Amino acid sequence: MLDRTERRMKCGRWLFSGVFLFLAATAPVGAATDEMEAMRSEMEQLKAMVKSLNNQVRTLRSENEPNQADHHEYEVQLQEIREEVDTLSESSSQRAGGIPDGLTIGGYGDVHANFNNGSNSDEIDFHRLVMYLGYDFSDWIKFHSETELEHAWTQNDGTGSDYGYVLLEQAYVDFLLSDQANIRTGRMLAPVGIVNEHHEPILFNGVERPNFSKYIIPSTWSTDGIGVFGNINPALSYQAYVVAGLDGDSFSSSGIRGGRMQSKQSLSEVAFTGRLDFRPFEEVLADTDQSLRFGVSGFFGGLDNVEGGGGSGKGGEIALTSADFEYSVGRFDFRGVVAHTQVSDASSFAGGTADEMFGWYAEAAYHVWPNEWKTGKLAKSDLVAFVRYEEYDTQHKMPTGGARDATKDIDEVTFGLGFYPVSNFVVKADYQIRDNAAGTEMDDLFNLGFGWAF
Repeated sequence: MLDRTERRMKCGRWLFSGVFLFLAATAPVGAATDEMEAMRSEMEQLKAMVKSLNNQVRTLRSENEPNQADHHEYEVQLQEIREEVDTLSESSSQRAGGIPDGLTIGGYGDVHANFNNGSNSDEIDFHRLVMYLGYDFSDWIKFHSETELEHAWTQNDGTGSDYGYVLLEQAYVDFLLSDQANIRTGRMLAPVGIVNEHHEPILFNGVERPNFSKYIIPSTWSTDGIGVFGNINPALSYQAYVVAGLDGDSFSSSGIRGGRMQSKQSLSEVAFTGRLDFRPFEEVLADTDQSLRFGVSGFFGGLDNVEGGGGSGKGGEIALTSADFEYSVGRFDFRGVVAHTQVSDASSFAGGTADEMFGWYAEAAYHVWPNEWKTGKLAKSDLVAFVRYEEYDTQHKMPTGGARDATKDIDEVTFGLGFYPVSNFVVKADYQIRDNAAGTEMDDLFNLGFGWAF
């Protein structure tokens, strides 16, 4: 028998040979080019025939007493040729490398360079590369998915170190029944806060996502389930889902982030999540340079869940509530979010898990770039200056007998710039000043990065 190394070498040779043969078979050689030209010529002839038959059908229809037999024959021929043209067109598109109708490809990513003032932990990180794949089965059944690679590679060394990973971030199907009520099922994003559903780097200011969106509402937070969404009226929209719960036994002094389940999410104790978005002046502001939105959201459920199914046998429930707003007027953008989390029976979970967690942030941004500079290659450019203040405390209130760690009560000021040479690519720079309630020193951070979405 072949040993492991020999088997790998043999498999590698077969794989290389298969890839080579595939590339050779699909290369645009002369024969394929001739075939494409012949198909184009045939399509042009068929289109000419369609045009001729269309003219003849119009003539028949305009006659006072048309020959019904001839009329029907022309209609049949016309439909047959139309179908043949459509078939040839689709075949030609696919042979030429075209994307089939209904298929959508996209993605986003970001690269960060982080510099800690006062410590030797500077790094550059290809933080995320996410590929989107969607398909419209029809105008009312649509599939959406995102697959994410974090930190450029993956490795499982069994130590729990922060290596990268590949994750199915989203994969759901929408059944669009009406403007008021639609169904969504699969793996979706928990609709809480602002950033979790709108986390592409071109949609938030700063190189890194706000730390509030890491420790209080852990982004990115995917959950499996089913529910409904829609618009009650032009000013009010909703989402409501029954989903897999969280694993309370994986909570920690740093919050609920570890309780997210990535694979085979347990349904031992399911949860409910949802949100309402209210745009009170939607029609009034439609023709102005203003927009205003208020949102409320939440996540409620039991915590007796473990990855892979089943539960740990421990009780406890979570109630996370949040409110947020976004307001734009002229060149100014404002946004803010607040969230409170309550965990019942927190003392039964890992040491340091709090009864209550709390956080908020507020942000103001100004679009600096003059309109006069938006010409030529920079026609869609922009420069955004921003400042954000945030507070988050993952041990806001501890269980009876539990000691509160004041270093978990943190406030941050972040200010910086984002330059958009085009609307879906951004280069960012910011500076962060951090402090905690314990008064222990925290390094300031200088961050550089770029990101994109398409």
